[in-house]
Amino acid sequence: MRSMSRLPALDLPEAGTSYFTYERAGDGWAEAVLALTTAHNAAPSALGYQHQTWWALLELLRLGDTRPDAAISLELFDDVAWEENGTPTQLLQIKHHLKGQRTLTDASVDLWSTLKVWMDTAAPADPEGPQLFLITTQTAADGSAAAALRSDTRDEVFALDALAMAALNFDSDRTGQARRDFLALGPADQQAFISRIFVLDDSPHIDQVPKLVRSELHWALPRGHEDDYLALVWRWWDEQALAMLQGGQRSVDIGAAHAAIAGIRDKFTRALLPTTVDLDHVDSDAVAAAHGDQAFVKQMSWVAYPPRNLQSAIVDYYRAHTQTTHWLDHAYLARDELVRFQRELLDAWECEFEWMEQEIGAQADEATKRQAGVRLLRQLMGRPGPFLSRRYCDAYFGRGQHHILADEGRMGWHADFQEKYGRLQAQP
Repeated sequence: MRSMSRLPALDLPEAGTSYFTYERAGDGWAEAVLALTTAHNAAPSALGYQHQTWWALLELLRLGDTRPDAAISLELFDDVAWEENGTPTQLLQIKHHLKGQRTLTDASVDLWSTLKVWMDTAAPADPEGPQLFLITTQTAADGSAAAALRSDTRDEVFALDALAMAALNFDSDRTGQARRDFLALGPADQQAFISRIFVLDDSPHIDQVPKLVRSELHWALPRGHEDDYLALVWRWWDEQALAMLQGGQRSVDIGAAHAAIAGIRDKFTRALLPTTVDLDHVDSDAVAAAHGDQAFVKQMSWVAYPPRNLQSAIVDYYRAHTQTTHWLDHAYLARDELVRFQRELLDAWECEFEWMEQEIGAQADEATKRQAGVRLLRQLMGRPGPFLSRRYCDAYFGRGQHHILADEGRMGWHADFQEKYGRLQAQP
């Protein structure tokens, strides 16, 4: 068997994909986002949005077990929100800063912009409204209102006095409207508002979140395949996040999240092989362009395989080739198991090819050979099996393995494929 080195092994990193890279650069991963934004120091706001998205997953993993009937959303009620039966119960403002920007004071823009958002959208005078959380990587200054709104050092009276004093004394155009709105609430409504606000300062930075997610999922990590499992969890989450941000999905409920994460874990049982090359993550046009000159494509052209089916076949080849390489590299699949499967495919092909040769006869013309060849190819591609034992039953894999064998010249569709293949290989 020829070395499967034409395509690289699929590289699944430790953290998750970025919804920015899904939109802008395909199936990129978290490390690329962090490296780019850190290296160029040009997109702290991009880091902030990414941190917000990742924090939502961490929230879901940390607190989901305590609220089985809840759901979590992005940019619906707030940056992140918990809801039950469609009603928000907690609104989270997520603030991320570079590590040198450490202190949250009563004059901070983050503090007043957050209060402004909540005063505009969260019925501040309603004491029964949703809890309001400011989660920030900064540290609340000693003696500040934010420090007094921590859960462990809570002093609502002090916090209210400090904010009222700041609203009166500080002079900044960036916080002016928020300070005026706060003073306009009046003492009773201010008190109701403050009673719902909680500050979680000194929260982890974005580069720490993947490790925290890993820790929350420690119970599910399949031994020896931890990174692959986490990569698939991140891929699933980024798909959910993108759907929420684009408005195609309202929220992710806890039951669905648990089922999805458990389903990903089940892919790593001894009885199953994990799919890491999903069709949704393949750019079919790019793949077709990259592999259009390969021998298996020439083989299909010799029997005039139709264009749409040809592109689909190239995608099957790419997925099967890349998936196989990944399994072999990560010891999911033994090479002798793959050899047995390919032998089974070759045995079935040899029988059908012999029937084809007998039906068309030794004197068949070129048109007859093409017609017979395309029928043979269509027949084999339309079969539901064989499958890779009971461990993997996705039909694309068997189709793709046919094309891998055809690329190696071990099977073909045209009656004269061996002669044609030999001439093809002899070309410089």
